[in-house]
Amino acid sequence: MLDPALNIVPDSCRHIHIMGVCGTGMAALAGMLKEQGFVISGSDENVYPPMSDFLADSGIEVLTGYGARNLKPAPDLVVVGNVIRAVNPEAVALAELHIPYLSMPQALAHFFLAEHFPLVVAGTHGKTTTSSLLATALYRAGSSPGFMIGGIVEAFARNFRIGEGEYFVVEGDEYDTAFFNKVSKFLHYLPRFSILTSIEFDHADIFSDLAAIKASFTEFVALLPKDGVLVANIDDPVVAEVAAQASCPVLSYGFAADCVYQIRDLQVQGLCSRFSVLKHGEMLGSFTLPLPGRHNALNGTSVIALMDYLGFSIENIQNGLATFEGVMRRQQVRGEVGGVTVIDDFAHHPTAVRETVDALHLAWPDRRLIVVFEPRTNSSRRSVFQKRYAEAFAGSDLVVVREHVPLTDVPSSEQFSSARLVQDLCGQQIEAHYFPDTETILDFLTEQAQPGDIIAILSNGGFDNIHDRLLTRLE
Repeated sequence: MLDPALNIVPDSCRHIHIMGVCGTGMAALAGMLKEQGFVISGSDENVYPPMSDFLADSGIEVLTGYGARNLKPAPDLVVVGNVIRAVNPEAVALAELHIPYLSMPQALAHFFLAEHFPLVVAGTHGKTTTSSLLATALYRAGSSPGFMIGGIVEAFARNFRIGEGEYFVVEGDEYDTAFFNKVSKFLHYLPRFSILTSIEFDHADIFSDLAAIKASFTEFVALLPKDGVLVANIDDPVVAEVAAQASCPVLSYGFAADCVYQIRDLQVQGLCSRFSVLKHGEMLGSFTLPLPGRHNALNGTSVIALMDYLGFSIENIQNGLATFEGVMRRQQVRGEVGGVTVIDDFAHHPTAVRETVDALHLAWPDRRLIVVFEPRTNSSRRSVFQKRYAEAFAGSDLVVVREHVPLTDVPSSEQFSSARLVQDLCGQQIEAHYFPDTETILDFLTEQAQPGDIIAILSNGGFDNIHDRLLTRLE
């Protein structure tokens, strides 16, 4: 049992050890601390590229496997990732050795956020894209923001930056902090200004229902100071309900006529969206964003609203959006072979799947859209969203579903069924098939693909490198 009195940063701190260092956020934190001059070591049981290469290139030693041996000689501070459980042998040793410790969110707040104005992007959907767009647009506007984001921002070819300016952009994740601190990560992020994109039920492994999610977001909004601001998508009724409880000014955005920042005249062509924004009913400007779909117009408008509030010129904001290179794994074109375009996207929640399919259908209305879906998250492998997934693929011409890897601690009656999803889709006259593994999906796609097809692969994981393997086969 960890001693709560040791959940501190010691007065003298040079060597920091990171448990679970190969996670995306943990590796980013390791890199940032290394750049700040700390001696960094780490441990993980899953040490493989690309994170192992990144850490090696950063001069960070990674120890394979967990155990007391990794804490000798004793570091000054240990940062514990949320992948670590209380029974982990290294966590047990940490308690026995009485070494000071922090969670990742606590470390980020202490070493980086406390000395900046944190711009926290929160919400069930769109966090990574919106925070990446905000960081890129701020940088292009002459600011030098720090950031830590859950995806690789193409403009910087990395997911973190310390920055020299006053702002620090952070993706505000509602997932839990650590085994010793079961609250949402974003409650540690000291928000001064925030964007709230959406609120839906997700993370069924840690939240019991939508009410539990709302309670966490309400607690987050309460952290915003009176001289801060909340930029809120009130097209989402749950966001509108939560935002109404904020003590700071609220800037609403969306397609609705009563929004402070209202989106008008959205046009999508290929991977590009064009739209206008009214502010209090008056034309603010026209904007181009190299991302398709209503959801990306909403993401872009939240950035417009916050940067406008912060005093950046409309011309700078327009340039920041228009030159956005994107984020890896968010509607990312991985390649085109023989007229077949392969797209990689992180969508996994039913709403994200629906918005992605809608966006791609808008982008290429005359091309056949093949959607490949891997149910991989803790929520998507449960039956909780079974019916909603059946409504998420409208606009697809062909859907391919991988059989999910069963959750060992969930009864079979409560698990997702790929076969049932396929049956439901076929009942809607959408051609659909499910396969037991990636290899059989590759065989099917290689046989089915035709010039002009868009093949969108939706997964929050690596999906056995299906994208590159498919492109190789198509060659």
